[in-house]
Amino acid sequence: MATPAAGAAGASSNPYGLMAALEQGGTIAWTVFILLVIMSAASWYIMLTKLLEQQKIMNQAKRARTSFWTAPNLREGANKLEKNSAYRQLVDDGLLAQDQHTKLTDPIDQHEWMHVSLARSQAAINSRLSGGLALLATVGSTAPFVGLFGTVIGIYRALIKIGAAGQASIDAVAGPVGEALIMTALGLAVAVPAVMGYNWLIRRNKSVAEQLSAFSNDLHGYMMSNGTVRPAIAAPRGTAPTPPLKTGSAAINPKA
Repeated sequence: MATPAAGAAGASSNPYGLMAALEQGGTIAWTVFILLVIMSAASWYIMLTKLLEQQKIMNQAKRARTSFWTAPNLREGANKLEKNSAYRQLVDDGLLAQDQHTKLTDPIDQHEWMHVSLARSQAAINSRLSGGLALLATVGSTAPFVGLFGTVIGIYRALIKIGAAGQASIDAVAGPVGEALIMTALGLAVAVPAVMGYNWLIRRNKSVAEQLSAFSNDLHGYMMSNGTVRPAIAAPRGTAPTPPLKTGSAAINPKA
């Protein structure tokens, strides 16, 4: 009965585990480990927050297709969109640009003015979506080298022990070599998710940007045609076709 207990105690005090390697490595090993933990936590935080942000905008795109284009005018359509949402920002900026065009002392072509205004609004949204991705790229490219630094220190300590002992015995170098391998593994464990998350979020950002661009183009054509050009929205069965949205004075004042 005493043998299993002794085996369990030996397994819990593994001299070649992570904690043992950190204790043997001293300040440098702990510094590398803490730095990798911080980098990993930051990268996972960015990945989760950006994923939620992207998903929110994708859900807004679905609601914009089903509610915005079915409104009788642009003002009511904008009110059906969520406040501070990406699609609400595009519509508000488009209406603002339409109002500002009449106040220009040296007016330019309205088509060009609206195109530039909507493009600027879309660029601002895409810029917010890209925020934090540079950190993921930095973690993915530097984490292996941070782990490699710990690896080099572990190998250096192993060589010192070999020189002090005068022979390369397993018990003399197992600890430092194990520490070196653990640091390499930690660096890769931090870098691989960051790189994969970065590539995945970049691809999703492109999809979101394409949806925003399509909505911006539809909105631009709609406003420039005074409501005669609009995207084809499939109406549910048994319902009448959706009347076109109104722009101009009717969009600003529905009672007009």
